[in-house]
Amino acid sequence: MDGSLMVMWVGFFFAAYSVVGNDVIQTLGTFLTSNEKDVKWYVLWGFAAVILSVALIYGYVNNDIDYGRLDKFTMPTTYHWYYVLPPLVLMGITRLGIPVSTTFMILTLFSLRDIPNDLPTMLASTIDTDSKLGGMIQKSIMGYMLAFVSALVIYLSITRLTEKKFIDQPLQVSKRKFWVVAQWFTTGFLWFQWLTQDLANIYIYLKGGIDLSIASFVLSLLILLGLLAYIFKQRGGAVQNVIREKTNTADIRAATFIDLIYGVILYIFKYNYLGLFEGKLPMSTTWVFIGLLAGRELGIALNIKQRVKNKLARKVFSDLGKVFAGLLVSVALVFLIKILAE
Repeated sequence: MDGSLMVMWVGFFFAAYSVVGNDVIQTLGTFLTSNEKDVKWYVLWGFAAVILSVALIYGYVNNDIDYGRLDKFTMPTTYHWYYVLPPLVLMGITRLGIPVSTTFMILTLFSLRDIPNDLPTMLASTIDTDSKLGGMIQKSIMGYMLAFVSALVIYLSITRLTEKKFIDQPLQVSKRKFWVVAQWFTTGFLWFQWLTQDLANIYIYLKGGIDLSIASFVLSLLILLGLLAYIFKQRGGAVQNVIREKTNTADIRAATFIDLIYGVILYIFKYNYLGLFEGKLPMSTTWVFIGLLAGRELGIALNIKQRVKNKLARKVFSDLGKVFAGLLVSVALVFLIKILAE
């Protein structure tokens, strides 16, 4: 095996592990938290594995595993050693329980040729919306804002009918079947929306899956399924704590609403219903998720407690600070690689 091919597969494995351990838990975290006491982990994994397999097989058959998210990216002809650095750094950050955008950490690396050589112009490219990096950053920030405002408005409107009731009245056994069906349906919808957004972050190491042999595709699918099983068996790992510490996320009813709102927002950005961005431009689903949780927490606090405690405000800004720090680390790492590669 030549060095470039080895880097491709090693990079794919590390990227898959990083994305599964970070972004997947943000997407399926409420599903895990609200079911982990009643359903075996391998049943939950089986549900997620079926949808993952369908999304990948459908994409492979149509020669579009990345679902168009890599259309603007030019794949390198040679994979150098430094292509493995971003997923390795991401793995380390994920183990600390910090939610980081894999979109910035990984996809930006494959835009090296579009990044200017001098530092001032490099920095300027982060706010240039015509560049891939600047466009992804702006779209992700808009995703955070939309998720935050949407969740705040929604939970200000429904908290007394939903969240307060969920907290005060435990779910009755006779009604659990309805909520199980509702939650698994909304989780399936959300999971598929996420896959069509973030599979690009993994398969960019295999050139977007273009012209991938059947054997290579099956191998890549097995790797993803195996890593997904590991994360489910570990109950999500450190990043899962970001979800567990939020208000009543272990209640399957509350989790259903979170998944539905998150899935709808990803759907809106996927098909560019706002008309603000090109639909196929990648974005950070991490920023959307953190914005959603922040808006939800504030909405619940204002509706039930009539005020926002300092502890909650600090937590909201702490979560935002973590993803922003992840963005800075991602951009700094790519800029460093750009300088070293010259």
